[in-house]
Amino acid sequence: MSSALEFGIDTFGDVTPGPDGQLKSHAQVIRDVVEEGVLADQVGLDFIGIGEHHRPDYAISAPDTVLTAIAAKTERIRVGSAVTVLSSDDPIRVFQRFATIDAISNGRAEVILGRGSFIESFPLFGYDLQQYEELFEEKLDLFMKVREQNPVTWSGSTRRSLTDQDVFPHVENGLLPAWIAVGGSPQSVIRAAGHGLPLMLAIIGGDPLAFKQFTDLYRRALGELGQPVLPVGVHAPGHVAETDEQAFEDSWPLFGKYFSKIAIERGGRAMGEGQFRAQVGADGAYFIGSPETVAKKIVRVVKGLDLDRFDFKYANGPMEHGKLMKSLELYGTKVVPLVREMLA
Repeated sequence: MSSALEFGIDTFGDVTPGPDGQLKSHAQVIRDVVEEGVLADQVGLDFIGIGEHHRPDYAISAPDTVLTAIAAKTERIRVGSAVTVLSSDDPIRVFQRFATIDAISNGRAEVILGRGSFIESFPLFGYDLQQYEELFEEKLDLFMKVREQNPVTWSGSTRRSLTDQDVFPHVENGLLPAWIAVGGSPQSVIRAAGHGLPLMLAIIGGDPLAFKQFTDLYRRALGELGQPVLPVGVHAPGHVAETDEQAFEDSWPLFGKYFSKIAIERGGRAMGEGQFRAQVGADGAYFIGSPETVAKKIVRVVKGLDLDRFDFKYANGPMEHGKLMKSLELYGTKVVPLVREMLA
């Protein structure tokens, strides 16, 4: 674990209700996310990540554009994706967009690359799901070559070849920071190590310490491949309120429906309140509670997995913007200082 543990937040731009109880427009939700990013900067958080989705319950399909707005209104916080679905995107355009954000933000851009947990982008952009693995492998290989900022010569089966092609704009200082997001696939963990990229683990269920098998595998693979020691982070859902009771009351009606809907879409079953309470418990994957409760859970996971960054997914279903803002405020001003104190 790095002595300078970093704290981030993530959102997918979940569509939220307004004061009248009706769901807001996608446009208003996007404006709210920009406001949330500005608050995250003000309370001293290190990173905001915005996910890419192409479905009605999320407002953000072009996270890099929203990140540009946040970058222009903030001073310190780093801005990045969570995640960029590289399989259904153009690696060259991904690099160009984030290099542009890096310029606008004076070096604060990051990109977290993944295969995505939803598949809507594949038919939308004309990609064949039968090539799921091949698309990511080839596009990641091309992205890594472009990231080196030298003329690129590359060939593959998923797009036309390149010969001695330079890509602009260049990043001013060093390489564009990039991570690989992994949901629990050993192959993906080894892939991240092979490319020499930091690892971001998405933990949305079970005991987070069960992911130690993946952090151990990653660090072992880095050593065997001759790579340097690299950061490991975790992305996990949660909500902070003044008390445990308030946090649960805020969360259960929304989180339960949110995760149930996703589970049913994937052939699973709806979540019951007992299952939800288990995930909210001390060894569960939901970081929901008072600042003290959430801080203790984060410390357990940071120590257990030897983490360098913890990204708190603060939006999970249609929670009101005001409650999201309060959760962010408590996370930055109460939870983070408590975690640092406990670790020290």
